[in-house]
Amino acid sequence: MTTSAPAFGRRLADAIAGRGPLCPGIDPHPELLDAWGLTADVDGLRGFCDVCVEAFADFAVVKPQVAFFEAYGAAGYSALEDTIACLRSAGVLVLADAKRGDIGSTMAAYAAAWSGDSPLTADAVTASPYLGFGSLQPLLDLAAENGRGVFVLAATSNPEGASVQRAITDGRTVAQSIVDSAAAVNAESDGPGSVGVVVGATLSSPPDVSALGGPVLVPGVGAQGGRPEELRGFAGSRPGQLLPAVSREILRAGPDVEALRAAAAKFRDAVAYLA
Repeated sequence: MTTSAPAFGRRLADAIAGRGPLCPGIDPHPELLDAWGLTADVDGLRGFCDVCVEAFADFAVVKPQVAFFEAYGAAGYSALEDTIACLRSAGVLVLADAKRGDIGSTMAAYAAAWSGDSPLTADAVTASPYLGFGSLQPLLDLAAENGRGVFVLAATSNPEGASVQRAITDGRTVAQSIVDSAAAVNAESDGPGSVGVVVGATLSSPPDVSALGGPVLVPGVGAQGGRPEELRGFAGSRPGQLLPAVSREILRAGPDVEALRAAAAKFRDAVAYLA
């Protein structure tokens, strides 16, 4: 498939090369709002995001967790729209952590929201393939058309996921089949692929991503136990492929902008060898 828009895979690779391989998260959890001295309402949400936008303005990609905005209804979505716009105006790629997944016209509507022309549109979005990888086709098609990316959940760190993700089908785990399906999409593109996968950093037996041809978002670094120095070659990855995601461990440094920026920079320096 061809597109007039620059492919997300290329834009991400260039951003990582110039700004380092780290994806700070914006997770305005009520406990963090309280720790920052902010109220658990839309005003507190906006104040939290303003600090994060300023602190993360020179990073390659930032990941707002959509659930914490959705909790405030329409006003929360308005705050998310503004946060996305501010990050993108600073030259930061935005990965909306929405984990959307459905079938048919509903999936097409999700695609329009996150990869189309809506105010929520981000540079990339996370998606769940557990209604079948093929159910994501409307999203994959629209994202490719608009030069945007999709990160497909493959193997997550939560214990509940193992019964599904590690189940064996046709001689491979379900998680591996998802990675392989994403690789097949990327094989049709020129340059770095725009379909990534999500693989938890704390997994002892992750799926093999060596043939993915696209990025790997690696959550679970920091507070969840993943260690930056242990990511070299993780899951068969190649240089420049991994994108470690860190949220709580960095956000605990707020609300001071400089302290937050320094905490994020410390992690970026710790994973710089992955670029």
